[in-house]
Amino acid sequence: MGTPAQPSSEAQRTLASSVCGRHILVGITGGIAAYKACTAVSRLVQAGATVTVAMTQGATKFVTPLTFAALSGRTVYSDPWDHVEAGDPQHVNLGAMIDLAVICPCSMDCLARLATGRCDDIVTLILATIDRSKTPVLLVPSMNAAMWGQPSTQRNLATLAADGFAFIGPEAGWQACRTLGMGRMSEPEAILSTIAERLSTRRGDTPRA
Repeated sequence: MGTPAQPSSEAQRTLASSVCGRHILVGITGGIAAYKACTAVSRLVQAGATVTVAMTQGATKFVTPLTFAALSGRTVYSDPWDHVEAGDPQHVNLGAMIDLAVICPCSMDCLARLATGRCDDIVTLILATIDRSKTPVLLVPSMNAAMWGQPSTQRNLATLAADGFAFIGPEAGWQACRTLGMGRMSEPEAILSTIAERLSTRRGDTPRA
């Protein structure tokens, strides 16, 4: 895997003006687009954000936790039972310390789990502790066009929107299945722009990083 592309200095300054000093959770679920999260994490760290990465077991099959530990400079969480100490519920503490959460990629399975209240992996478990009226949670869907078009997916999207989740993308384009269609994950620049926009509206808040 190559080094993430270097942003322009102007783009990085714009990002830093919104995310510097903020604590951001990047949740990664199983999908080939997980590689794009490497660029997003690297850019956020360069802009001065504290980034905590949580990964489902499926996500670790595409990109290793070691990669994200190196990019973020922090512990990566991939198992609900790791790093647990007596009297220290890690998912609650992780949810309480962040200013914004972004799930990229957010798989069809993750959408279904969130829509039905299931929280049996570390990503959905942390999200279950977040008050979305105070902390934005952005979902970045990524899946095959046929999966995106499933009635169940569209129902879950409507449920999640009503529950206060926000979405970035997806886009139409070339997919890993060698076809063109809707469901391609948005590019890191679009994700970072939305993160910056959401956090810039909360400048009066005290950062939690």
